[in-house]
Amino acid sequence: MHAKDILIEAYARIQEEVHAAVEGLGPDDLNTRPSPDSNSVSWLVWHLTRVQDDHIADAFGLDQVWLTQDWQKRFNLDLPRHDTGYGHSAAKVAKVRVDSGDLLTRYHDAVHEQTRTALRGLTAGDLERIVDERWDPPVTLGVRLVSVLSDDLQHVGQAAYVRGLLQSADA
Repeated sequence: MHAKDILIEAYARIQEEVHAAVEGLGPDDLNTRPSPDSNSVSWLVWHLTRVQDDHIADAFGLDQVWLTQDWQKRFNLDLPRHDTGYGHSAAKVAKVRVDSGDLLTRYHDAVHEQTRTALRGLTAGDLERIVDERWDPPVTLGVRLVSVLSDDLQHVGQAAYVRGLLQSADA
């Protein structure tokens, strides 16, 4: 198995887990925060998808799906256009609210498709390409892809945990 195939499989796992975390939840459960300083399922899924969209687009020289496919308008959040959720305060987390999980999964699916297309074209040499010189050592494409993967898996796991908390409280 080639590295790109492993990455394609790994990013597909994120997509599967996003669907599992959101499926069947109504607006109340999607937007409920277990405590005032914690994140909702909707914020976690929106954020992990925004990070993937932003970072993959930047690394591959692509436009963000958020902007080019009007997802920013569909979500209609009271946040700056390029916001990814990084460093959000509790007040900003509260601004990420959705009426249905379908909006979250459709946006994630669109980002996943762009990610998968970009990954399919990878060569082994591409993984060594420097994509961010602001760090020491500079960040390669391979490191960036693993970083996004790690961040997304953590956040989708958190979304699943919040879902479990909400469902156990309802029982």
